[in-house]
Amino acid sequence: MSTDPQADTAAAENPATPEAEPSAAAEAEADPAADTDRTGPDGSGTAEPAEDGAGPAAVHGEAGEGGPGAEPPVSGRGGEGESPAGPETETETGSGADGGADADAGADPEGTAEPAAEAPATPALSEAQAELAAQRIERERIARRKAEREAPVAAGAKLSGKAADLLAAVRAVEGGAKPSSVYFDDAPAAPRKAPVAPPAPRPAAPAAVAASVPSADTVEGVRAVLARGGAPEALAGPAAAALGEDAAGQLTENPWRLLSLPAVRPTQADGFARALLGAEAGPGDERRTTVLVGWLLAQAGLKGHTALEAPVLEKALAQYGVPDPAEALELAIAEGSVLVFHEPLGPPVAGPSENAADAEDAEDAEQPVRVLVGLEGAAMAEESLADGLARLAAGTFDASEDWERAAGSAPSPSASELIRAVAGHGLVTHTGGEAARAEPVALAAAARELGLRVCLAAHAPGGGPDRVTVAGLLSGAEGPGRDTDGQFSLDLLVVLDAPQLDVETAAALVESVPDGARLVLCGDPGVLGSAGAGRVFADVLAARTCPQLVSRTPDPGPLGELVSGVGIGELNQVDAPGKEVVIVPVKDAGEAVHRAVQLVAESVPRAFGIPADSVQVITPGHGGSAGTRALNAALKERLNPGPGRFGGFDPGDRVVHVPSAGRALPARVVSADAEGLHLERAGARIVVAKELVESQVRHGWAVTAHQAVGTRWPAVVVVLPGDAAQALSRDWVYTAFGRGERHLSVVHGVDQALPHAVAEVPAKPRTTRLTGLLTALATAGAQPG
Repeated sequence: MSTDPQADTAAAENPATPEAEPSAAAEAEADPAADTDRTGPDGSGTAEPAEDGAGPAAVHGEAGEGGPGAEPPVSGRGGEGESPAGPETETETGSGADGGADADAGADPEGTAEPAAEAPATPALSEAQAELAAQRIERERIARRKAEREAPVAAGAKLSGKAADLLAAVRAVEGGAKPSSVYFDDAPAAPRKAPVAPPAPRPAAPAAVAASVPSADTVEGVRAVLARGGAPEALAGPAAAALGEDAAGQLTENPWRLLSLPAVRPTQADGFARALLGAEAGPGDERRTTVLVGWLLAQAGLKGHTALEAPVLEKALAQYGVPDPAEALELAIAEGSVLVFHEPLGPPVAGPSENAADAEDAEDAEQPVRVLVGLEGAAMAEESLADGLARLAAGTFDASEDWERAAGSAPSPSASELIRAVAGHGLVTHTGGEAARAEPVALAAAARELGLRVCLAAHAPGGGPDRVTVAGLLSGAEGPGRDTDGQFSLDLLVVLDAPQLDVETAAALVESVPDGARLVLCGDPGVLGSAGAGRVFADVLAARTCPQLVSRTPDPGPLGELVSGVGIGELNQVDAPGKEVVIVPVKDAGEAVHRAVQLVAESVPRAFGIPADSVQVITPGHGGSAGTRALNAALKERLNPGPGRFGGFDPGDRVVHVPSAGRALPARVVSADAEGLHLERAGARIVVAKELVESQVRHGWAVTAHQAVGTRWPAVVVVLPGDAAQALSRDWVYTAFGRGERHLSVVHGVDQALPHAVAEVPAKPRTTRLTGLLTALATAGAQPG
């Protein structure tokens, strides 16, 4: 590996991986941008931590957008010391234009204001200082625009006291600023992260996307209840839409139903309830505890869990002041607001006092189980998915001589193995790195030659004219369409990027595969997981109920060697004679921004002949002095300066469009008019309505690793400032480093945090039920009769 290939100087690059000096500590910023996760388009509901850097001489991975939350943390299967309701890493959920970890786009709930990037200490006005000054000007301009937009509402509302404080808190969440903490003085502090918008409708169920518009009478009734509780009238419309025609009655009977609005936190709902109910609104109120159980599970879903273990949930309830968490959980289960599941843990075991003979008696053995609690939506999706996968796996096929001939002419031994496995089975999994993606493509080509109707679906657009996106396939906008029974008109469905499937999307996909068809799930288990709840691909692999093909095709070159090492927890120094991997040590976030801009605009294009538009910057989070916002401001100033006359955008700007959670689509701004912002994406024109621009569109020169999943660029610059150390994990690094095809530059300021993350910080576990469901179905299917 070499150091920075740029050079205004003629200094020779150091082939060794240099150790970066400890970067100056930058304030970590929690900026839960609106995506999902998490919820806005891509990860909403997750806070964006400032990004901490990377380890010396090695390439380090991406950090999540999390950080210590203001609300009480809860340890459990979601990760040690981690609250099931708290914000998670950048991916994991949210709704905003930042796909993946952060919300795809939109307001960042409870995000803190971004600190200005540090300027170099030199007295002369350097290029870095000029760029950072431009960033500050851009932020001030955006702040003024937001202030102008909000001014009429604030002036017309004429609120004071608690109502004004709550309105300010909600506006802070919707606008990405840190919410006020003075509204409730006797309740727990509000958590750092929260979803900013209702969960984006899944492409799997287009019919459910359109929410009914509440009547004027319903909105007026809700407005009156909110006024009595000291809440701002601005919440009337969203509350009526979320709760339905009887919204006013529901809020009157149970004020904590206000938690149905993603921007509202438990502390705010507590204050609203006290204003309506007075002393009757205690922490143990059954109405409060029932709603709180559902809210905690919904927040856990933003972090990827489909259920929580009962003890974890009880601990979270206790931290929100519930006096008897076990009783509260039992009440919620009895009322049917949540579902309880008993998942077996291994074979039955005999009690300690029983002898060997008794132990053989099934009646004397006890079945160890773990008690899981979940919401109906995720539970039903997971069970439907398990049934659908079992249905496909049970399909029987006779491998004809034509299949054997196709396998014999396959381009590689691994492709031959995959073709043979698919010839005789209805469900097959295939794992491998970037080079291994050629094997399912070869399978699809062979199946077409045999006369089968084949569809190849990927997470992100691009990759060839024969590929469709999963979202487009489900919506009917792409792919073979559906037959009269509503199922896909195909014989073989090959899904690339299967780790990006959440349970709802996967369930809709599998339900649409007809009997007699084959399904192949392909992907790299080392990349970041889905933006939505679940870990579908990992659970299917863990269940081992279908053939599993592991590619033996390694990723080539120094980049492939580096990424493969990261996948097994090793950050190796690789020999890169062609400067395929370059380490650029930096001391602080200001220098990191400066160096990243230099690499994109000058060094990489000059050294490799790669245009600046084909160089992608990846950083752990959206906030912070070297997050996507700061980097995009600096890159825009350098590559496409302009006044931002279209809501902060100019023609020619690179952007990311996040139409739904987990989908970050690269595009370019063309123009704008009264209809909205006109974008060009993959040669097609799309229009984003002007009221959705702020929540669905962000500049795209710099993105998070969650947004980058499923896409590759000729060259990638990974920025790891010192304040990103806590966000780094092995799967983040693996994903970020694997996005480059020809070149990877690592702007390294995290010192030893990078090798530590690769070696010792695996992906955070998710609590799911799919593996157990698949195992149980397979066992039942093997039973006689």
